[in-house]
Amino acid sequence: FDPMLQKEMATRISLLRDLRLAIQENQLQLYYQPIVDRELRVTGYEALLRWKHPVLGMVKPDIFIPLAEHINLIPSFGIWVMRMACMQIKNWENDPVRSQWTVSVNVSARQLHDVDFVTCVETVLAETGANPQCLRLELTESMLHENLNLVIEKMQALRQKGVRFALDDFGTGYSSLSYLRQLPVEQLKIDRSFVHDIENKDDVAIIKMILALAASMDVEVVAEGVENDEQRRTLHGHGCQMFQGYFFGKPAPIEVYG
Repeated sequence: FDPMLQKEMATRISLLRDLRLAIQENQLQLYYQPIVDRELRVTGYEALLRWKHPVLGMVKPDIFIPLAEHINLIPSFGIWVMRMACMQIKNWENDPVRSQWTVSVNVSARQLHDVDFVTCVETVLAETGANPQCLRLELTESMLHENLNLVIEKMQALRQKGVRFALDDFGTGYSSLSYLRQLPVEQLKIDRSFVHDIENKDDVAIIKMILALAASMDVEVVAEGVENDEQRRTLHGHGCQMFQGYFFGKPAPIEVYG
């Protein structure tokens, strides 16, 4: 008998139970992190899910997201995030500056491969009245290795409605140029692992390659994980158009950013 193991198991069971009530008891929150251009002007935000437990306070995403996946709550959480993000887009529609901002939402593999994915997105847009062109759905490369043709069909159907797409954590997975050409993607997001050690010549080479690839595809590039001005200046010098990271703002409630 291991008392520490027993304690961890009890904590896990308790969190699983509480997580099921998170939506209906209004414990979930959206935090936003700004995305800026080369002139440091905000062009949009990435919406990030947070859980404020009534007793434990803020529970880290790397703890509760795997739990949510384990008990199949990701689809429900995903719809909630998308609805809240679209409501924020709607709130900005009459502002001459904010109405042009995009809100990026991460889509899980389970959501994307759901047969009702397209209908769910269309329903949320219709219910909230949000401008579809301000909604950007972020996918990862690994999500494109299964039923690629069907995924492309879903993306194209939503793109025709105005929804935009980005490939997140780009450069960390296996990328086939043949499928990249088929995807209605307007943005590539360089993974933070390449930005973290920006002085590493191998990482710089990968960043340059991604920027060149994006230019040939006529898509924009966002560098994630920018934490200091040296990283920003180096990326700027190589031609990166957009940036995201703690240097420009940590994830926070939208009220923090006005």
